[in-house]
Amino acid sequence: MLDFSLMLEVLPKLWQGVGMTGRLSLLILLLAFVIAVPLAFARNARAPLLNVPAQAYILFFRGTPALIQVFLVYYGAGQFVWVRTSFAWAVLRDPFWCLIIALGLNGAAYSGELFAGAMRNVPAGLVEAARALGLSWYSTMRTVVLPLAIRSALPAYSNEIVLTIKATSLASTITILDLTGMARLEVARTYAPYEVFLAAGLIYLAIILVLTRGLRVLERRWTVTR
Repeated sequence: MLDFSLMLEVLPKLWQGVGMTGRLSLLILLLAFVIAVPLAFARNARAPLLNVPAQAYILFFRGTPALIQVFLVYYGAGQFVWVRTSFAWAVLRDPFWCLIIALGLNGAAYSGELFAGAMRNVPAGLVEAARALGLSWYSTMRTVVLPLAIRSALPAYSNEIVLTIKATSLASTITILDLTGMARLEVARTYAPYEVFLAAGLIYLAIILVLTRGLRVLERRWTVTR
């Protein structure tokens, strides 16, 4: 029988990991966005010097499991002496930042391809009108193409946000006590994996439902035609 009293008992403990999950998600999304925007421009560039590396980056990070990428950053970086003796080791020896780097790079590949497609769908007439008004390439991209691309990509990007939050559960594999990490501790204490992980799943579900509702409201406000 399902022990509901145990589920209620572990909820406060599990909730302690929600803050870590939130911090990880925000930093991963920020890093991914910062990388994804220039990556999208490179992906759409005609110059092979920009386009080919961008395609290779996207292919690698979309074609390999995120867990493998986390392990490569967390366990792999320390194998190189020059890494351990560099300033980067202060970051790469910390599992918190290793996860952010790995999942940020992973998320950038998906978001970069998403933004690149949205940029290609911006009507050419708007770009031509901006150039006819004397706007430079940079100004055209900043004031016309990028805002329209992000607006049109928002529904799909909302899914990326949700997937990122769920992907933070990988943090528990490298000793970070996020929501899933706290659940694993409670399983070790109570020997009741079903109840504990079910409670953790319900917390994830509640977070995703609230976030999804907020994102839908944002989509309706941003995509309304005036």
